[in-house]
Amino acid sequence: MNILSLFDGMSCGQIAIERAGVKVDNYFASEIDKYAIKVTKANYPNTKHIGSVVDVKGDELPKIDLLIGGSPCQGFSFAGKQLNFDDPRSALFFEFVRLLKETKPKYFLLENVRMKKQHQDIISKHLGVEPICINSSLVSAQNRVRFYWTNIPGIEQPQDKGLLLKDVLEKGVADRDESYYKGGNLKSYFEKHRRQLVFSKDNLCHVGDADIKGNDCIKRVYSPEGKAPCLTTMGGGHREPKINIDAITWRKLTPLECERLQTVPDNYTDHVSNTQRYKMLGNGWTVDIIEHILKYIKQ
Repeated sequence: MNILSLFDGMSCGQIAIERAGVKVDNYFASEIDKYAIKVTKANYPNTKHIGSVVDVKGDELPKIDLLIGGSPCQGFSFAGKQLNFDDPRSALFFEFVRLLKETKPKYFLLENVRMKKQHQDIISKHLGVEPICINSSLVSAQNRVRFYWTNIPGIEQPQDKGLLLKDVLEKGVADRDESYYKGGNLKSYFEKHRRQLVFSKDNLCHVGDADIKGNDCIKRVYSPEGKAPCLTTMGGGHREPKINIDAITWRKLTPLECERLQTVPDNYTDHVSNTQRYKMLGNGWTVDIIEHILKYIKQ
């Protein structure tokens, strides 16, 4: 198959395609982030990088069998300003639509975040299909709800693997590299609020707050007995998810642990700085969800 991946990032799609057993003749990747491209080249040197999506012309490519992409979501996300199609990043969705029309692939797949129904309906109208809503928590230890628009037929929800944060944690992180470790004191919290673990509807267990500056969401410390919150690009200080080690100490998740939350191979992103690793993992796909969807392709 000839595959065109728009907004390819670090090529999570390529990992999923490989796992799904889809035969690849050519993999064309449209991406502009130099760090993501570096990671892709290190893992898939045969990738054909073709630059910015706005410069990609369907008639300059061979017959495309599968078009995939996760257009930038900053304008759609409930966690953002919700500018929607007025946001130039989210307006790139229409480049996906343009290339869908120009290449006329047999199959397509578009991923995006939860959004207002009115904007979801606009995407559905342009693509001609309704989305499938899947939570990555079914195949990973991360709570990550996403919409998937595709014409691949017969897709069902993946089976729940029952994974928790404790299943992806590295051992002895603080001893090996103290730069990953941020000691905090939650003892007073536990002394005042001794109780059994209380889980949210998303199976997250917020056990305390770290003594750091910033919004409440970045102070939250979670139990390894539950799920991790949805990964973001984690830009800025202390934005990485934090876990409770015991009743006293906590630390942030490592890049390798975030790879595992996205079901990416261990050390796949270990070709750039940790800052860039966190960013591209937050922007990336949960690979095992994409693999699950692509397995429904009839080759």
